[in-house]
Amino acid sequence: MTTTFIKTGECARIAVPGAGEAAEVLNEALCGAKNVRGKLHWLSAGDRLQAQAPAGGHELVYLMEGDGVISLNGKDYDVKRGAGVYLGPNEAASIRPVDGALKLFHLSVPEVRD
Repeated sequence: MTTTFIKTGECARIAVPGAGEAAEVLNEALCGAKNVRGKLHWLSAGDRLQAQAPAGGHELVYLMEGDGVISLNGKDYDVKRGAGVYLGPNEAASIRPVDGALKLFHLSVPEVRD
């Protein structure tokens, strides 16, 4: 297997209504990842990322920069850089900045059926 270096700063950012901007940094086209997708998200005041793991899927959201609030199962948790949340099948969470901006890494692994 070869190693692929991805210059994430050069990945195209796409505006996501109500959820800031996002750029795919890990997928099959970029590096041959067949069963995983990774995105960077940039959230500003008023933005919120809604993460939902599908049935059989898994998600991980990691806070790279900033201070925020993760809402999980109806409860809010104050978080800062280095925090993250794992979502198993059918679980959901939302993440929003407290002050300023957030940078998040969002990893999605769908169910694989042989």
